[in-house]
Amino acid sequence: MSLLRDYAARLAQPTLPLAAGEGNGGARFDEVVGPDGALRPAWKGMAAIAVDLTAAEIERIDGEITTLLADDGVTYGNPESGSQPWRLDPMPLVLDAATWARLEVGLAQRAELLNALLADIYGEQRLLAEGVVPAAVVFGHAGYTRPVARTTGFDAHPLILSSTDLGRDAAGEWHVLTDRVQAPSGLGYAMENRRVLSRVLPELYEEAGLHRMEPYFSALRSALLQAAPAETADPRVVVLSPGTHSETAYDQAFIANILGFPLVQGEDLVVRDGWVWMKPAGFPQHQPHERVDVILRRVDAEWCDPLELRAGSQLGVAGLTEAVRRGRVRLVNGLGAGVLENPGLMPFMPAVCERLLGEQLRLPSVPTRWCGDPDGLRGVLDALAADPASVIVRQIDGRAADLAGLSAEQLSARILAAPHRFVGQERLPLSQAPSWGDAGRAAGAAKPGQVMLRAFTVRDGAIYRPLVGGLATLVDERTAAPSTKDVWVLKAALADPDQGIVEAVPLPLARAVPVLSPRAVEDMFWSGRYTERAEDLVRLVITASAYAEQLDYASTSQGGAALRALIGALQRLCGTRWLDPDLEQRSLLLDADRAGSAAHSLARLRDALEGVRDQLSGDTWRAFGSTDRAMKALRASRRPQNAESASRMLGGILGLQGVFANMMRDDGWHALEAGRYLERSLQVCTLLAATTTLSLGAGVDRAVLGGVLMAAESSVTHRRRFRGSVRAVDVLELLVADADNPRSIAFSLARLRYHLSKLAGSTGSTRPERLLEHLEDAVESADMAALSAPVDGHRPRLEEFLADTHAQLHILGDAIVHLHFESGPLPQPISSLSLIELAQAT
Repeated sequence: MSLLRDYAARLAQPTLPLAAGEGNGGARFDEVVGPDGALRPAWKGMAAIAVDLTAAEIERIDGEITTLLADDGVTYGNPESGSQPWRLDPMPLVLDAATWARLEVGLAQRAELLNALLADIYGEQRLLAEGVVPAAVVFGHAGYTRPVARTTGFDAHPLILSSTDLGRDAAGEWHVLTDRVQAPSGLGYAMENRRVLSRVLPELYEEAGLHRMEPYFSALRSALLQAAPAETADPRVVVLSPGTHSETAYDQAFIANILGFPLVQGEDLVVRDGWVWMKPAGFPQHQPHERVDVILRRVDAEWCDPLELRAGSQLGVAGLTEAVRRGRVRLVNGLGAGVLENPGLMPFMPAVCERLLGEQLRLPSVPTRWCGDPDGLRGVLDALAADPASVIVRQIDGRAADLAGLSAEQLSARILAAPHRFVGQERLPLSQAPSWGDAGRAAGAAKPGQVMLRAFTVRDGAIYRPLVGGLATLVDERTAAPSTKDVWVLKAALADPDQGIVEAVPLPLARAVPVLSPRAVEDMFWSGRYTERAEDLVRLVITASAYAEQLDYASTSQGGAALRALIGALQRLCGTRWLDPDLEQRSLLLDADRAGSAAHSLARLRDALEGVRDQLSGDTWRAFGSTDRAMKALRASRRPQNAESASRMLGGILGLQGVFANMMRDDGWHALEAGRYLERSLQVCTLLAATTTLSLGAGVDRAVLGGVLMAAESSVTHRRRFRGSVRAVDVLELLVADADNPRSIAFSLARLRYHLSKLAGSTGSTRPERLLEHLEDAVESADMAALSAPVDGHRPRLEEFLADTHAQLHILGDAIVHLHFESGPLPQPISSLSLIELAQAT
């Protein structure tokens, strides 16, 4: 039986959960099946394909979705459990054109109303003066930002981008649950959902005739560019992020990437002379020269300026509020927009709409009572006493978790202590749609799930344009990460333009040269180092494993010595955790908490790349998907040795190297390559120091040197160059001094010199360049024959040379970081400075 037929049949059963209510607030509107058991109009046109989908096919599609999301690196940052995989249900939420047309009008009016309300609250405040909105609702809300109130520079159109959470009641009518205007999130996730679902359901996607989303992002990009202060010829737009640990870090990076704007953090910006600038390397000795005109902020207002808003914030930019007041930078949305995310405003929105727009409110809010009003207070307290499940108590600000688990009596006491800070909302029986969540997988059938829709609206010229589509969330399946649905809105006619946008008007823009912040360039530098570190470690483990698996050879004096030498190199890099060789090998590959292990390097690499996700292609995360699957297979394997999984890990790492090779040749790429070759030189030094500084006889040396060449990926080159003769002097010549061997120290230093010379701060005589020149001279002048000469079973000159080279490389690395990536001292609260320091600063 097909999945949808089974779902419709189950809806007809009076015992079906959610359909009959059973403690869920009464009957619910079903998004797929009507009261008569027939498919709703949105699904009828797709019935030929959709109805034939079986549970087995949906199970397969669900697995493909999980793989694609993992390959794209899509995550959601849960505050308690950390980064979690994004969840997408394989069955979309489908709306027909007539349903969307009514909703679209309401969304456009809502955005226009919120814009007018925001302008009034921070401008003339007519609504407060006339009593249309109680002052306690506004001034008692934490989102009210006093430093920008009643200022001459406040924007008349402060709202550029908004989102609205919606739910349907039992009759199928839409209600506003929440307005999201401070830093609206989810647009990137919505686009990612569409990309994935179009790939796993291509026939259904092509036949549906739905609105594509791509034109909407063109409209958003145009809106941000046009939001620049007046008379800005070539506006620079950035996306301000709290950082990689934000819950929606992926969403922020996706938006920056698809719009082509830099993703920055507070430390990347500085205010000078009332303007906002990109902070250059070497700041404050080097003055900024790249001005920022528009900031799409994803940082809450109170964290945006440690000088005037929240002291001690490391997420914002000191002086940003003053730049906003002067009209020298445009924030999207403005600093005061958070006051609109206020459920206390909902009871007054019909009156506000009539007063500001002269219209009836088309899209009602969920029925809400403000407890600051005596009648509202009495109604909420009575509802709590009669049926606590019928009402949701919310603060006008604050976290929902603060009230979670409180009894009706405790909630009543909280409300009576400060009535103006609470509202009571009717519990809406949200509509339901078929879901293939955890319950569905277990039962092998689609289960009804409550649905909430997040819609998005952008100011496009003089109008507000809703996104035709959105992001749906299954409310009753919220776990570590929300379970979501793609939203398909069908066209009234196939010839209708996508998103109602006939053609985007091109803007007259000059060619822009993207400038990376020192923080972003440093992330690239460490990305190169961690990539090389992971690759070399996995190669060394594979080589040691190959020697260990050759039991007959490993038991000989030569094989045993070679294996011990390779293990010694691993111990220099990672220490020792297990005496059992099999457990130790797995630990070297899988233990992310073990410094130097492959998993540790890959985790650090992922963290570094998350900070510059907007600079990277999707292939980056597909390469991570390969390493993740190889590590998962290795964890699940019971085999004592699993070289195949390690080889797949290596393949994923090499895939990353291929992705990096296709990057634009800017400071970020040169920093990445500089980090890569610096790390390669360090790794070669460590390998040689652990394996070649002892001489235990010709036979043993040959075995050891053979392992060194294999771990350094130079066996083939050595055979071609030296015709199979394995001598210490030849191996040192190849891995230390050969300027044509990409795995040698000499080659790596030459490439490092080239990439350093391309970085903005290099002059030819900087300290890193001088240190590098000294290192190159030392390597070039080194006598390999003398270094390889044994003295009583040791090679003391080689040991000294490698130790000195290794130390000098570390010093060089620190010098590179200091010159190219440091951007001045960290900000400090003024209260922490002494009177003498304050006097000196002035």
